[in-house]
Amino acid sequence: MTLTRRKLLFLIGGGVVLAAAGGFGYAATRLPETAFRPWDLAGTYPDPRMRALSWALLAPNPHNRQPWLADLSKDGEVMLFAETDRMLPETDPLNRQITIGLGCFLELLRMAAAADGYRVETVPFPEGSSPSGLDQRPIAHITFHADANVERDPLFALAPQRRSNKEPYDMTRPVPAAALEKLGAAVRNGARFGGTVEPEAVAKWRALTHQALQIEIGTPRTFQESVRLFRIGHAEVDANPDGIDFTGPLFESLRLAGQFTRESASDPTSAAYKAGLDAVFANTDSAMGHVWLVTADNSRETQIATGADWLRLNLAATAEGLGIQPLSQSLQEFPEMAVPYRTVHQQLAPEGGTVQMLARIGYGPAVDRSPRWPLENRIMHV
Repeated sequence: MTLTRRKLLFLIGGGVVLAAAGGFGYAATRLPETAFRPWDLAGTYPDPRMRALSWALLAPNPHNRQPWLADLSKDGEVMLFAETDRMLPETDPLNRQITIGLGCFLELLRMAAAADGYRVETVPFPEGSSPSGLDQRPIAHITFHADANVERDPLFALAPQRRSNKEPYDMTRPVPAAALEKLGAAVRNGARFGGTVEPEAVAKWRALTHQALQIEIGTPRTFQESVRLFRIGHAEVDANPDGIDFTGPLFESLRLAGQFTRESASDPTSAAYKAGLDAVFANTDSAMGHVWLVTADNSRETQIATGADWLRLNLAATAEGLGIQPLSQSLQEFPEMAVPYRTVHQQLAPEGGTVQMLARIGYGPAVDRSPRWPLENRIMHV
C-alpha cells in the first residue's frame, strides 16, 4: 500500500482514519535501513569461510530466529553452534524445527563454498547430541578444502531470489502436477518427498492446517511466543532483524496511531487481533497445493539432512516461480497439538516415521527479503 501526503488511509476495517500529511506521512513510509544489508553483502568477504557463511545466513529458519553461531578460530575450519537462547521452547520444545533450520544453513553453506571452488567436509554433532534439546555442544564441524573440480550446484544461483512467501496465493491459478515432479527431484538427502495439487486433497489439507493454526493461536503460551518476537516498524526491525517483521506503510501507520501493538495483537477482542486472524487464515486457506517431507527416523543427524532437503525444495520452488510457506503447526510437539499431529502422521506416515515438514505452495505476489543480522554478529571467534 502506497502512502502519500494528504492521503487518507482507512485502516483495520475502517475503524481508524489516519491523516497522512506532513511528518506523519514521511514517517509512515520509512523502511528498515540496515536489516536487509546482509543480502547485498553475501559473497563479498575476503575469507572463503566468511563468503560461504554470508550466504548461509540467508537460509530459511523457524520464526527467523537465526540461531547460528560460527567459531572461526582455526584456519580453514568452522565450528557451528546453536545459540540456545534463540530457541522456541513452547512451539518447538524438542528443538526439532530449529535443527532443521540449521540443516538449511549447512546446505546453503555447502552450495556457496562449492560455487567458490571449495569442497567442505561436514561432521554433524561431533561431540554428540540429545534428543531432548540442543545444548552447548557444536552442531557441526566444517573443514574447507580448495578444489577446482568440486561439483557446483545449479540451485545455488536461486539463493538471492528465495523467499518464504507468507501472502495469500492466487486461487484462480492451479499448480501443474509436473511442478511437483521437479520439486521432488531436488530432494536427495534421505527424506521422502510427497505432495498434492488435487483439489479434494488440497481442501482437506487446508482444513487441517487451518485447525492447527487455530490451536497454536488459541493456546496463550504458544501464541505469546510469537507475539514476543513481533518486530513492529522499521526501527524495531533494524534494532532486532530477526523474529516476525511488520514493516511498510500500513504497519508503520498503525504503529504511529497506536493501533498495532503487542498488547492489541494479544487481545482477542481487539480489531488488530481479528485482522491478524483473517490475514493468517487467508494464507492457509489459499493453498493451491501441499508438499511434505517424511523421514524413517527422527535423529538429530536426520533433522540436519532434512534441512538440506528443505532448502533444496525451496530453491526448486523458486525456479518454478512458486511461492512456498511452511505450515508447521500440526507437526509441533506440544500437548494441545496432539490430535492434528496424530492425524498428519496417520495420513503421511502410516507405516511409521516422522513428518518433518509440511508446506503450502501456489503462485503468490512478489515479496521482499527477510531481515537478517549482520554476519559479524553471528561470529563467535575469528
